[in-house]
Amino acid sequence: MEQMIKLNETTGRQVTEFILMGITNHPELQGPLFVLFFLNYMATCLGNLGLIILTSVDSHLQTPMYFFLKNLAFVDFGYSTAVGPKMLINFIVEKNIISFNGCSTQHFFFGIFIVSEIFILSAMAYDRYVAICKPLLYMVIMSDRVCWILVAISYLYSMMASLLVTIKIFNLSFCKSNIISHFYCDSLPLVSISCLDTTEIELIIMSFSAFNLVSSLLIILLSYMFIVVAILRMNSSEGRLKAFSTCGSHLTGVVAFYGTLLFMYLQPHSSHSFDTDKMASIFYTLVIPMLNPLIYSLRNKEVKGALKRVFKKLINQN
Repeated sequence: MEQMIKLNETTGRQVTEFILMGITNHPELQGPLFVLFFLNYMATCLGNLGLIILTSVDSHLQTPMYFFLKNLAFVDFGYSTAVGPKMLINFIVEKNIISFNGCSTQHFFFGIFIVSEIFILSAMAYDRYVAICKPLLYMVIMSDRVCWILVAISYLYSMMASLLVTIKIFNLSFCKSNIISHFYCDSLPLVSISCLDTTEIELIIMSFSAFNLVSSLLIILLSYMFIVVAILRMNSSEGRLKAFSTCGSHLTGVVAFYGTLLFMYLQPHSSHSFDTDKMASIFYTLVIPMLNPLIYSLRNKEVKGALKRVFKKLINQN
């Protein structure tokens, strides 16, 4: 299984394919894990695509909060799809091979969606701040144009950052090995098999990771600091409970997502364990995209009401 492609440094010959180590080396676990992650991916697709359709067709959900939720569902579906199908195929084939171009494409699109999610979660926090702290000006501040600008900035920035990192990584020479110690083409496992000086690309990756996480977390923390102050000033306990309930789903998603990313990307490079990172990656690439539709729908009366209206229309049509 260990196929090593050594590069001829005088000719500069590049690898044409990589071998993904996958989630496990135990053959007896391949079948059960395939079933588990197949069901996981189907639930992710059903939940997120269902949320996108529901927030698009129901007139009661045409508000800034659900506009951001629709985009969150889109990026959840996007990065789980960038990883999920290839991982499932690797459970049922003998050699977990991905082409050089396939690996770079997967890395690029995964980067776009994962960075977009970071800033969409920040935009959602800002939206909740305006809704609770400036309710009379909410529709003025969070106009359709502002919502589109916030989402567009998230997508454009993530495309730029992902493109830069992808170009830098895939211009390296991979002469140590063509085996990636992961189940998808992630930055650090790729950098670790390069025979060139990787100081620059490591600095770029860590700089982007730190900027993305710190800037977005700062927006979220400031938004919720003002939200907590505003809630504590409310005289009505019912009003406080309602305000807290509108933030509960978002806070749950933020804690799960950011907690995993902070664990992975802000630990010192010397202490990185690819096995530990692999387990964390499973959580935020496969589990969180499946859980988010549940988090934002089961605790949301408006979403549940929209579901009932859709089902009622379908029953009446039949």
